[in-house]
Amino acid sequence: MTFLNKFISKSSIKMKIIGDTFKDRTKKHSILCRNEATMNEEKIEQLNGKLIVSCQALPHEPLHSSFIMGRMALAAMEGGAYGIRANTKEDIEEIQTKVDLPIIGIVKRDYPDSQVYITPTIKEIDELMEVKPEIIAVDATGALRPDGATVDAFFEQIKKKYPHQLWMADCSTIEEALHADELGFDFIGTTLVGYTEQSKNDQIEENDFLILREIIDKVSHKVIAEGNIDTPEKAKRVIELGAFSVVVGSSITRPQLITKKFAEILEH
Repeated sequence: MTFLNKFISKSSIKMKIIGDTFKDRTKKHSILCRNEATMNEEKIEQLNGKLIVSCQALPHEPLHSSFIMGRMALAAMEGGAYGIRANTKEDIEEIQTKVDLPIIGIVKRDYPDSQVYITPTIKEIDELMEVKPEIIAVDATGALRPDGATVDAFFEQIKKKYPHQLWMADCSTIEEALHADELGFDFIGTTLVGYTEQSKNDQIEENDFLILREIIDKVSHKVIAEGNIDTPEKAKRVIELGAFSVVVGSSITRPQLITKKFAEILEH
């Protein structure tokens, strides 16, 4: 065998070893991804018919602290919560050290040229993906993102970049919910009902939760009831009506607002 033939033969063996190693690593990565996806599915299924507690405190609020939100999430779990909704990667990272519950992650950030403030751009998505919450929620209203993108274009962008991530659409109207469902969001939320210009005259509980009932009846994806679900009775009712899960926030985790209700009654 000539030197050239020996060199080619050895190179071929090396290339085969490298190729086999790459295939083996790719296979292992694929298995790990499938296992992670299965674990996430199991955690998400635990939310069926259960309570998610929103543990958030904005910079101007008394409890603004990742440390405090971690303890708040722990208290929520001890009280019976099966999931947490949280704001910012810092809060989520702290919460993940305290509870092993599925998390709906968001980043609330104001931009001067847009009404959208719930996870408004890819920047916020990238931040959240550093801590990988099970679900990421974004504003799914008709308002344009800070860069002028529509919800359609934005969802296409984030879905392409993070194809295995689960997404929740925060909607304010039936029409927005139906559109989010068509786009392929994994969860449809009533989060913004009553909080946008187009829904300012709506209340989620009106006519025995008519808006929620119509959304549940017309969409194909799971519906998460959220937004002014401020009593145990309301939470129970939305589950009876077919919501996959229910998110409660201020009535549990914002003591300044809870205190205000008591104080105002005593003043009249």
